[in-house]
Amino acid sequence: MNVTGYSRVSTEEQAREGLSLEVQKIKIQQYCQLFDLRLVAECEDPGLSAKSLDRPGLQYALGCLRDGSAEGLVVLKLDRLTRSVADLELLLTEYFEERYKLISLNEQIDTRTAGGKLMLRLLGVVSQWERETIGERTAIALQHKKSQGQQLGGHGFGWRLIEGKRVPVEAEQAIIKKMRAMRHQGKSLQAIADWANEAGVRSLRGGKWYPKSISNILS
Repeated sequence: MNVTGYSRVSTEEQAREGLSLEVQKIKIQQYCQLFDLRLVAECEDPGLSAKSLDRPGLQYALGCLRDGSAEGLVVLKLDRLTRSVADLELLLTEYFEERYKLISLNEQIDTRTAGGKLMLRLLGVVSQWERETIGERTAIALQHKKSQGQQLGGHGFGWRLIEGKRVPVEAEQAIIKKMRAMRHQGKSLQAIADWANEAGVRSLRGGKWYPKSISNILS
C-alpha cells in the first residue's frame, strides 16, 4: 500500500516532549519498512498547532490521497494530526471512513479494521474530555484565588505581590504621584520620561523610561 507520512511540531511541544520532526520521520520510515508500506511522500508542518486543519503540510498529504498517489496516511501520534474531536470526525467522514486508511503508531490505530475506526473515535472523545476538564479546573482555581483577594497576573511599578496580594510600595507611589502632577501641569509623556531618566528613577525592570511606559502607569 502506498502511504504518505505526516509529521508536526509546535515550538513548545518540541521543547517539552522531544517530538522533533526528524524523530517522527525516522519512526514512520521504520514502521513502513517493517510492514511493507511504500512511503511515497513525507509531509511536515514545523511550528504549527493542531487547532486547525488548514496547514500546508497536512493539506499536501491529504491531496496525495485525493489524487490517488497514496492510499493511506501514517502519523507517529494522533495529536500530530489533530487535537479537535470535530476535526477528527471531519477527517474520518471525508477521508478515513471508507476510501483511505489512517495509521497512528503510538496508539496502534489502523483504520483498515473496524476496531481501528472505533478506537480512533474513542481516543478523540477522551482527548477532548481531558482538555475540557483541565480548563474547568483551571477556571475554578482562578475564581477561588480571586475570591480570596489574590492578585491574578503580574504587578506594575508602585506595587509588589506579597502572598498573592498587591501591596503598594511607598517610594514608587510617590514617584507616580509626581508623574501625575507633571501630567496635570501639561507636561508631555516624553518630558515625564526624560525627567525620570535624568533623575535616576529605576523602572520596574531597571531599564529606561519611555512615553509608553509612563502612559501605562498613569492609566
